[in-house]
Amino acid sequence: MTAVLDTMLPSQEDVARAADALQARQSYLTRHRQLPESVHLAVEEDDGETVIVPAAALRLFVRILAHMAAGQGIAVVPSTAELTTQQAADLLNVSRPYLIGLLSDDKIDYRMVGTHRRVVMDSLLRYKREDDARRRSAADELSAMNQKLGLS
Repeated sequence: MTAVLDTMLPSQEDVARAADALQARQSYLTRHRQLPESVHLAVEEDDGETVIVPAAALRLFVRILAHMAAGQGIAVVPSTAELTTQQAADLLNVSRPYLIGLLSDDKIDYRMVGTHRRVVMDSLLRYKREDDARRRSAADELSAMNQKLGLS
C-alpha cells in the first residue's frame, strides 16, 4: 500500500495545549522510568473512562506532543508503508535523482509496481539513521583533527 503522508499542522491553540500536556507527560515519564507493559490513561469527559494503551504508545504520544508544542506538522506512517520515490526523497531532503541512485546501489529497499518504484518506509528510516550516524562520526573526526592541529 502506498503511504499517504497527510501532515497535521497544529493551530496556535493546539501548540499551547500540546506544550502544557507535554510538560505533564514528560514529568510522568521522568518519575516512572520503568513503565509497565501497558499504561492506563484517564479520559476526563462524561464518564471518566480509562483507556489501556501499550507503554510504547505513550512514548510515541509524548514525541508527537513535543513536535506539536514546537509548532511542527505531524504525520504518522506505519513502518511497512511504501512511499513513492518523491515522498522518500522529500523525507530524506534529497533530490529524486539522488534517491534513485541510492535505490540502484541497493542502499534502500524498494520494489517495482509496474514501472514505478515503491520505497519501503522501514528501510528508508534505517538508511536515514545510518547516514546520520556516519555524518556525526565524520563531524566528530573533523573536530578531533582541528583540536589536534590547534585550529579550534
